[in-house]
Amino acid sequence: MKYLSKLIGLALVLVSLNACDTDTEKEKVRVVVPSATKDSFVYHIDAKDPKYKKFPYLLAYDKALSLWGVPFEEKDFKTKYGKAHVIISGPETGEPLVLLHGMNASSTMWYPNIKALSEKYHVYAIDFLLEPGKSLCEIEISQTSEIVSWYYEIFDYLKLKNFSLLGASRGGWIATNIALHDPTRVNKMILLSPAQTFVWIRPGVKAFNNIAYTISPKRRRLRNVLETMTNNVDNISQLYLNQYYIATEKASISKCFIQMIPFADNELQSLTMPVLVLIGENDIINNKKSLERAKKLIKHCEVGTIKNAGHFLSMDKSDVVNQIMIDFMEKKIQGMEPK
Repeated sequence: MKYLSKLIGLALVLVSLNACDTDTEKEKVRVVVPSATKDSFVYHIDAKDPKYKKFPYLLAYDKALSLWGVPFEEKDFKTKYGKAHVIISGPETGEPLVLLHGMNASSTMWYPNIKALSEKYHVYAIDFLLEPGKSLCEIEISQTSEIVSWYYEIFDYLKLKNFSLLGASRGGWIATNIALHDPTRVNKMILLSPAQTFVWIRPGVKAFNNIAYTISPKRRRLRNVLETMTNNVDNISQLYLNQYYIATEKASISKCFIQMIPFADNELQSLTMPVLVLIGENDIINNKKSLERAKKLIKHCEVGTIKNAGHFLSMDKSDVVNQIMIDFMEKKIQGMEPK
């Protein structure tokens, strides 16, 4: 609540600054915001820029990014569909690892995992362009194939000939689509409770509450919804939750959302790279059947259930999940030649 009060206060400051007399003062706003670290965030915002209207969210995003804990670079570049935003960490000589976040979570959701992952890997965390984040969609996208095309445009720009994929929830479903599009470029793939990938999301009160919140997000209902997704809401940083809530307020449902259906048997059987699938013990998105289908259809597949974890398993049990992911990435799979 204190942080929300600061946001409101900053908004009032921006309004007052924007009301200054000269054109120069109207066009440029400089705001210094105390961060979670010793340094402060400094913003120079063009009032004519469309992102000016998104300032509270961008501020919350950067505050959440202060949790990253390791050096990073933020890179923005133009694509056919709009701006792509990527957060890059880890040694340049490391194997490329691409992170695809969950629904409305943005790349900042990886703050409990990035330190472990970027120790050896050159990590690229990409904001999804159809959700709140720093990527920006500038033309209408209505097909999943266009989303996949957008990601491959990013891979080509970053010169990622071969890479591994890590996707959470909806990011796991997207990662699977990416791998199916060109399996020769994906070394390994990790799916953390991928939504609508192996089985349909189970109907029930908890799922209904999440849908109701998505349609009409209210701050007072956020904790109840989060309790269906995580085993310990209080384990998640308030800085991140502030950003996540604003994201759910701004989010809209794209046409591509209805195209999210479980993959066919022959599609999953065509995946030739090693795949790791993890779900939480108290996951409302996946269950034992998800793991059974993945294991049955994917040739090189390892599966596991994380105890005392929900759908947000990478936050609930970050240390455990991080170690399992690293062990999988470093394992030499029998019968598999490196690309």
